[in-house]
Amino acid sequence: MIRIYKNEMEQEEVNLIHHIEDNCWIKMVHPTEEEIKMVVDELKIDEDLITKVLDEEELPRVEKTDNATLVVVDCPYWDDHHVKNKYHTYPLGIIICNDLHIITVSLKEFDYLKDFEEGKVKTFYTYKKSRFLIQILLKTASSYLKVLNIVNDDIRKKEKVLYNSTNNKHLVELLDIEKTLVYFITSLKANDVVLEKLSKGNVIMMYDEDIELLDDTMIENRQGIEMCTIYKEILSSITDTYATIVSNNLNVVMKFLAGATIVLAVPTMISSFLGMNISLGDFAKKDYAFMVVCIFSLILALFVAYLLKKKDML
Repeated sequence: MIRIYKNEMEQEEVNLIHHIEDNCWIKMVHPTEEEIKMVVDELKIDEDLITKVLDEEELPRVEKTDNATLVVVDCPYWDDHHVKNKYHTYPLGIIICNDLHIITVSLKEFDYLKDFEEGKVKTFYTYKKSRFLIQILLKTASSYLKVLNIVNDDIRKKEKVLYNSTNNKHLVELLDIEKTLVYFITSLKANDVVLEKLSKGNVIMMYDEDIELLDDTMIENRQGIEMCTIYKEILSSITDTYATIVSNNLNVVMKFLAGATIVLAVPTMISSFLGMNISLGDFAKKDYAFMVVCIFSLILALFVAYLLKKKDML
C-alpha cells in the first residue's frame, strides 16, 4: 500500500494527493514490487533502501547514499490481538531523498503515524523533513512508554491473581510479558545509537528547534530503556517468587486432602471392623446400636481432626 500526503506552507492540514510532488510524504506499508519500482524510478534512489526495511530482522541504523539518507528504527507493534500484551518490534525506515521528499517504509501499519495523516501533530509540515524525521522518532519513543504503562498495569493484575493461584497459565502469561520487555530493551538501545548519530549533526541538517526536539526524543527513549529494565527486573523477581507461591499453594491443597483422607478413614475403619462378623452380644440387638456406632465414629473422627488441626496438618 502506498499513500502520498502534502501540506502547503504554514498549513497543518494534510492533504492526500495522487502523484509524487516536491515536499511530499510518501507512506509505504508492505508495498508491492510494482509500488517499489514506481517510487524508485520516480525518485532515482537505490531500491535496496526500501527492500532492506521490509526484512523483519533489519536492525536500527543510519545509511547515506549520494542522493538519499535512510534512518531505520524499531517500533512496537501488537503482534497477536488474541493474546493481551503480545508485542513485537518491527523496523520503520525513514528516507529523505534529495531534501525534496520523505518516505516511510514498514511492514506493519503503525497507529501513531495516523496522527500525522490526520493532522493531529502540531508544527508538522511535509516540507520540513528534518523536523518530520525527528517528530516520527519522538512518536516512536512515546509509543514505547504508552505500551510499557499498559504492561505495568497488566503485571499488577497478574500479581493479585497469582497470590491464590495453583495454575501455571498465569506464570506463562508473565513469561510472555518478559519476552516483550526483552524485545523492547534490545530495540530501544539500538534506537538510542541511531539518535546519538543524528545528534552529532553530520547525518542531516538540523535547526535549533530540531536539536531541541531531538534532545526530547533522546530523553524519552532513555526513559523507555530505564522503565523496561526496571519492569524486567521486577518481573523476574515476581516470576521466581510466585512460582514458589504456586507450588506452596499446591502443597497446602495436598496437605488438606491428605488430612481429610485420614479423618474419613476413621469411620471407614470402624465400620470395616464391625462388618467382619464380630459378635457384639446383646448390644448388637439394641435398636440404638447403629446410632451409637455412628456417634462414636463421628466423635473419634472429630478428635483426629482436632489433633491434625492442632499440628497444622489440616
